[in-house]
Amino acid sequence: MIFGKTRLELKVGIFAFIGLIILTVFVLSIGGFKTWTSGYHVNFVFSFVNGVKIGAPVRFAGVDVGAVKCITLDKPTPEGKVKVEVRGWVKNTVKIPVDSTIWVNTLGLLGEKYIEIIPGKNFNDLIAADESILGQEPMPMHEVTELAKSIASNINESVVRINKKEGTIGKLLYDDTIYNELEALIVDLRKHPWKLFWKGKEKPEKK
Repeated sequence: MIFGKTRLELKVGIFAFIGLIILTVFVLSIGGFKTWTSGYHVNFVFSFVNGVKIGAPVRFAGVDVGAVKCITLDKPTPEGKVKVEVRGWVKNTVKIPVDSTIWVNTLGLLGEKYIEIIPGKNFNDLIAADESILGQEPMPMHEVTELAKSIASNINESVVRINKKEGTIGKLLYDDTIYNELEALIVDLRKHPWKLFWKGKEKPEKK
């Protein structure tokens, strides 16, 4: 009786252990952990990261190759410029040339921010583990807004000038003189097409 109970407990224990392993593998897969993949860390240095968070993807030529592991603020430079160090993990199979372009990209119009690596051409000079590389600064939203306002203002000014019959476009749209001159020129060229090719000088007048 005791022997049978022991065998039952052993079976239950084995079943529970296997279930725990399956659950662990499932959780690690869902969480995107790179437990079974070897890699190295690279530091991306910016002065503005536009909302990049820990766990954000790191992409190389558009392919997910790692993730952001840590974000730290360094002390301001003597010029008063703040530096943000984004520590990323990438797979060992990924080799990053030192002349690569690093920038903050967005998944969709208002989506998740991530680190994009555009590969350089010098694959003979690669970034080693724990080295740093400067990234290109993303444009802050307030600058985008100001740029849009400036463009809209310029367009509005152009429309006003056109409505006032000012400028080349305004004259083309509203000044009949230009149309009349063009029409006269076309009629003259139809009658005398040789004028398109003749560049001779006028004959001097006889005294």
